[in-house]
Amino acid sequence: MMTRNIFKTIFLFLAISLLFTQAVFSRAAYDKNTAKDLYNSLSAIDQPAYCIVSQDVGKIALGVNNNGTLGTGWAVGGTEDCITGDVVRSCEYPKNSNVEYLFAASFWIGAVIGRDTLVSTGADGWTTGCCEEFRPDVFGLGDMIYRTLREPESPDLYNGAISEEDYIARYSDTFPFVGQNTWGGELHTPLNIEVTQRSYAWSYSYAEDFVLFDYEVKNIGNSTIKAAYMGFYNDSDVGWTGVQDYHTDDICGFRETFVSTYEDVCQFEDTVNLAYIVDNDGDPVGGAFTDESCPHVTAMRIVRTPGDYPEVSFNWWISNGAAQFDYGPREREGVGAWEEDFRDFGTGGLGTPEGDRNKYYLLRNREFDFDQIRVAAVQPTDPIWSFPSGIDVANVSNGFDTRYLLSFGPFDIEPGEKLPISFAYVAGENFHQLPTNGAFLESGSYNPDTYYDNLNFADLALNSTWASRVYDNPGLDTDGDGDSGAVRTCCFDEAQTQCETFWYKGDGKPDFQGASPPPPPDFWLESSVGSIRVRFNGTKTETTTDVFSRIVDFEGYRVYVGLDQRESSFGVVASYDIEDYNKLVYNPNKLPEAGYELRDIPFTIDSLRILYGDDFTPLSYSIAQPYRMPGFPDSMFYFTPQDYNVSELGVSTRIEKVYPDQPYPSNLDPSLADPDELTEESLLKYFEYELTIDSLQPTIEWWVNVTAFDFGSPESGLQALESAKSAGAQAAYPLASSSEVAARGLKAYVYPNPYRGDADYREQGYEGRMDADRPDDRVREIHFANLPPKCTISIYTLDGDLVRQLEHDKSPDDPEASHEIWNMITRNTQMVASGLYYWVVESEDGEAQVGKLVIIM
Repeated sequence: MMTRNIFKTIFLFLAISLLFTQAVFSRAAYDKNTAKDLYNSLSAIDQPAYCIVSQDVGKIALGVNNNGTLGTGWAVGGTEDCITGDVVRSCEYPKNSNVEYLFAASFWIGAVIGRDTLVSTGADGWTTGCCEEFRPDVFGLGDMIYRTLREPESPDLYNGAISEEDYIARYSDTFPFVGQNTWGGELHTPLNIEVTQRSYAWSYSYAEDFVLFDYEVKNIGNSTIKAAYMGFYNDSDVGWTGVQDYHTDDICGFRETFVSTYEDVCQFEDTVNLAYIVDNDGDPVGGAFTDESCPHVTAMRIVRTPGDYPEVSFNWWISNGAAQFDYGPREREGVGAWEEDFRDFGTGGLGTPEGDRNKYYLLRNREFDFDQIRVAAVQPTDPIWSFPSGIDVANVSNGFDTRYLLSFGPFDIEPGEKLPISFAYVAGENFHQLPTNGAFLESGSYNPDTYYDNLNFADLALNSTWASRVYDNPGLDTDGDGDSGAVRTCCFDEAQTQCETFWYKGDGKPDFQGASPPPPPDFWLESSVGSIRVRFNGTKTETTTDVFSRIVDFEGYRVYVGLDQRESSFGVVASYDIEDYNKLVYNPNKLPEAGYELRDIPFTIDSLRILYGDDFTPLSYSIAQPYRMPGFPDSMFYFTPQDYNVSELGVSTRIEKVYPDQPYPSNLDPSLADPDELTEESLLKYFEYELTIDSLQPTIEWWVNVTAFDFGSPESGLQALESAKSAGAQAAYPLASSSEVAARGLKAYVYPNPYRGDADYREQGYEGRMDADRPDDRVREIHFANLPPKCTISIYTLDGDLVRQLEHDKSPDDPEASHEIWNMITRNTQMVASGLYYWVVESEDGEAQVGKLVIIM
């Protein structure tokens, strides 16, 4: 964003000369350093507990703050995850792609208290030093809370968890607003509200593309908050991070409904209510979409409001320092929901709502703006919309630095009262499918209808629907009042005599629950030269009951290996699954026509032989030659394998049991099991597995993961679910382990040596695989191998000057305990120069090893 802010600031000084160009600049530079200065000026005891975390257990990686904002654009105190220490992406999709779909978003709320019209925001995005009006309490009281349904290190992280990744934040608009004014010189007057923000994410295939948010807005003042409107402001800035000014060609729109199909027969119009911003053409490279393109989409959907029938508004605009370029659709005077006089924002422009009164106007205006691509189609005679006179409509229609506000209300909030709000931040793949589609927005071939028809809303709508289902499970009576939601009926004949009904809507009470795969097993890596041994224990994996289906639905394991943490990098090296079969039964009354259907969970081979004989072979019966039940000629069924039935450990799969002769444990609680049933780590031996991955290049870091999967849910139509490939992955170099180094007395060494700047290490995948947005001189690496677990590495010039010192301190059990990386940056934070260097490795006991290193740049 540095380049973006510099250009925006320059624009303020050069606005007049730029009026005759088509250059794109935003209204003003939002300087988050202003907030940092205020933060740093407070005493440590008074500092708000600002925190940003990465909601990234699924396919989407979204920055979440505890100051009423999302993304990194308005984070205070940096972009380092306050819980994990990792760098947070604003909204990266897919995760690890280096493609961003959000600059920042903010919660807004406006209301009338007495005779004052007041608005509180996390940020407004364009006025420097303004409107950072939500803050957490001080450290110790306002800290972000993390919980998880995954196997956490502490039980406290599990208790009360809703998803695989919960974050809970609390902030208010009553924090002393030191030295900062709103627009027009007015001091910020708080509404006296406190917001409890809960966000939830999952890694499962049906839920990996969205994050659910649940807000609780409480009136902590003494006065009634009247005519309150709430909203979410979004400035997306879509593009690959390796390109400058990628934010200047975004388009915004709203999709209210999407047609879904049931059983390929009935079509239903689903309400999706999605406000979205995308890149105008997906940034194809060379006429095709590549890793540097952004063909996907992110959007916001409100899934719960405090009332049943709130008034919803959708407004988008472009903020710009020159009034002639500051534009947003505006209804004509005397038309629309309010039939009001034309609203003058006092800035000379039609877009940016400066000040509390103008922000409140947008929150409550009940205006539904047309999609941005249609600006150039607005005519002077339009009966509703003001003609964009003096605006470069061709440029605006073709993409600009756009933002939107999705809002709803009104609500009255009595003192002490709490109101709920829930929304989903949703992503969808392959929104752009035609690399040349952007041509239909250009002035010479402008055709917005054709452009719109070429957009693909299917994945976004599907993910939006799943977000709604997870929030409120269809057919589930959550509060026990007899209401399980709403059903739809699909009839397969004109007489409507052959019909099916199904739940499509919940009871309006939040569930935040969905089907889940078995928990992945605990696993450990043991490295040796050229290979990695994977050991895992599946006690909980194979015995845990699914919270949704209420059964133990474990099916098998998959072992993955990859060169980095991206999902696309991982490939299966081995798998194991139970030998079981799906039984498809013939139903003469099946609608719309007779046929086979799946009714039950898979049958194991043992259960089938109990039912049909010791020699029963399920795959002998197919749809062409079904099994006919003796004595029941109308009873016909056939079988298909569930997954691949790779079930012979050590024979059909490379996965083996560590203790193949160990009987099933006497008790599944290790603390109650017999001592001879336990490993040295007090885990049940029966569930202990191993696999050795061979023929690995020793000098490359490999990422390994072990996942678990189930057999799905025939009743709900869910496919088999698998735990995330990348979540929980561990890294190892196939080098001698620390125990092997000690046992064999192996000497430390350095590679590559010599290091050559012209060797194209990055292009060959040895450096910077996960850092596409960083320059070459910031991803260079020199590796030290055969190290003791704890040692000090020092690099010196020939003259004896210390270049850099590294403290290597790892557990002996760490698969990378014998390895360390130097980024070739000196202790003075400069890139190391060409030359001959000495290195010294000094262990805890004082033993030193010395070697030479040549660097040729």
